[in-house]
Amino acid sequence: MENNEKTHFGYSDVTPKEKTQRVRQVFESVADNYDVMNDLMSFGLHRVWKKFALQIAAVRPKQTVLDLAGGTGDLAAALKKSVGPMGQVILCDINASMLEVGRERMIDRGLMNNLHYIQANAENLPFADNSFDCITMAFGLRNVTYKEKCLASAYAKLKPGGKFLVLEFSKPNALLTPAYDMYSFSILPRLGQWVAKDADSYQYLAESIRMHPDQETLKQMFSDAGFDRCHYVNMTGGIVAAHIGYKY
Repeated sequence: MENNEKTHFGYSDVTPKEKTQRVRQVFESVADNYDVMNDLMSFGLHRVWKKFALQIAAVRPKQTVLDLAGGTGDLAAALKKSVGPMGQVILCDINASMLEVGRERMIDRGLMNNLHYIQANAENLPFADNSFDCITMAFGLRNVTYKEKCLASAYAKLKPGGKFLVLEFSKPNALLTPAYDMYSFSILPRLGQWVAKDADSYQYLAESIRMHPDQETLKQMFSDAGFDRCHYVNMTGGIVAAHIGYKY
C-alpha cells in the first residue's frame, strides 16, 4: 500500500494504521459501559435486532460458528445455545479490552463450555479455510479498515453451503432521516458523555454509520467477494440492516 493512502475514521481522513489505532482506542474507552450504552442509545432495540438476526442465521445443533467483532459476547451467548453442547462457538474480536469484558461476563454466567475466545483481525482470520457453518458479525463491519478483505476472509473460512450474516447500521428511509440525524449528532454524544464519560467515541459512532456503505452497496460488495444469494433485510425503517450471503 502507498504511504499516502487514506481511509476514513468517521468524517476524518486518516492513514489505515491510524484508523486501526483510533478504533482500538474507542473500544478500550467504552468497553466497561458498552452494553449499558447499547441499551440506552438504542432504547433496547439492539436486543430485538440481534434476536431477529439470530432467526435469520438459523444456526443448528452441532454446528461450528464464528462470531466476528463479538465484543462482550451477547450474540455469542445466544449462538452457543443454538449449537448446543456438541457444537462450538468462537468469539473473535480485535480489541483485547472488549474480549476481557466479554470473557468475564461469560464466566460469571457459566457459559464458557464450548465457547472460545480469540483476538484477531477480521481482515485476515487465523483459521483453516472451510471451517465454519456460519459466520456472524454484529455492528463491527463499519469499523474495519478494509471491508473487502474482511468479506473475502469470511468467504474463505466458511464451509461450502455456509452463511455469512452481517448486522449493521445502515441508511434509514427519508421519513426517519431528519429525526435520526438530530438524535445521532445532538443527543448521542451527550449520552456518551453522561454514561461513559466519552462524548468523542459516540460522535465517532454517528459519523462511522454515515460513512458505512448503504444497503445496495454492501449487497454488491458481498457479491463481489464471491457470495451467492446475497440479500438484506431492513429493520426499523432501514436504521439497521441484516445482510446475508452464502458460499456454494
